[in-house]
Amino acid sequence: MSKTSLTTSETTVTATSNGGKMKTSPNQLWKVKDLQAHLNRLYPPHLQEEWDKNGLIVGDLEQPVQKILLAIDPVPETIAQAVEGNYDLLITHHPLFLKGINFISKESHKGRMVHDLIKNDVALLNAHTNADSAERGVAWALAKAVGITGTPFSTKETSETGTPLGLGRIGKLPRPIPLETFAQQVARALPSGPHGIFVGVPTGKDLQMPVETVAVSGGSGDSFLQLAADLGADVYLTADLRHHPAQDHLNSTRTALISGSHWATEWLWLPALANDLELAAQAAGVEIEIDISASVTEPWRLHLPTQG
Repeated sequence: MSKTSLTTSETTVTATSNGGKMKTSPNQLWKVKDLQAHLNRLYPPHLQEEWDKNGLIVGDLEQPVQKILLAIDPVPETIAQAVEGNYDLLITHHPLFLKGINFISKESHKGRMVHDLIKNDVALLNAHTNADSAERGVAWALAKAVGITGTPFSTKETSETGTPLGLGRIGKLPRPIPLETFAQQVARALPSGPHGIFVGVPTGKDLQMPVETVAVSGGSGDSFLQLAADLGADVYLTADLRHHPAQDHLNSTRTALISGSHWATEWLWLPALANDLELAAQAAGVEIEIDISASVTEPWRLHLPTQG
C-alpha cells in the first residue's frame, strides 16, 4: 500500500489509499445535518458561482456519522473506498452532477455510484466553488503551499475576521527567485501524480527570469489568464491550461505559467478541511474519525515525454 506523509502548519496527516486518519474520543455523535452545517459555516453557500452545485447529493440528514472520508472527486474509486471502508459520509470538492438528469439507473456509471451509496448508507456532501472562495479554502491552501499568503483576485466580501474572500490568490514571495527554482518548489508542494507540472515562459524570457509576485487558482484556471497578468503576476499557477489560450498569453504578457493537474492543485485543501472538522468535533465533544483519500483521481495514469 502506498503511503505519503503530508505536513502542514496545523497538523500532520498520514495519507494512504485508505486515507489519513484523525480520530477524536469523546461521547456524542454528529449527524449528516451537523456536518452540512459545519461545511456551510466554513464555506458559505452564497459564495458559490451561479452555475455551481453544492450540498447534500445523496443521503439522509438524520443519519449518524462516525467515519468520514474526504476526497476531491466522487468517482467509482472513491465511492468504492467509502463503501469498503464502512464510512458514513463522503465529502468531496466536486459535485456528482452539474446538469439536470432524467435517469439514475445502474446503466450509467454515475447511476451505479448513487445506487452503491444508497445501498450502503453512505451520504455524499460536497463543497465546490464556495470552498474555492472561502477563508481557508482551496485557493488559500494552494497559496500557502507555494509560499504566499495573498489576497483574492477580486473580493466578493470580507469574513467575520475581516479577511477578503473570493476566487484565486495573489501575493509576493519573501524575495525574487528564478522561475525554474519556483517551479521546483511547486513540484515538491503538490501531491504526486502522473500529470506533474508544465512550465511556460513568456516570449523573450527564460527559466531564469525572476519571479516574486505569484498568482494561484486551483483547478481549471484559464479564465483568469488575463486577470493574472493585469494584476502584475510574474507567474500564474493553475491547472487545465489549453494550448491556444496559454500560447496567446505567453506571447502577449510577461506572466509565466505553471500548469499542474486539476486534482493536485485542489487536493492540498483536504488536510485543512480535515483539521477544521477535527477541531470542531473536539470542541463539540463529538467522536469522529476523518480519513483523507490519497487515491489519485487524475484521468491519466502515465506521462511519458515524447521522443520522436
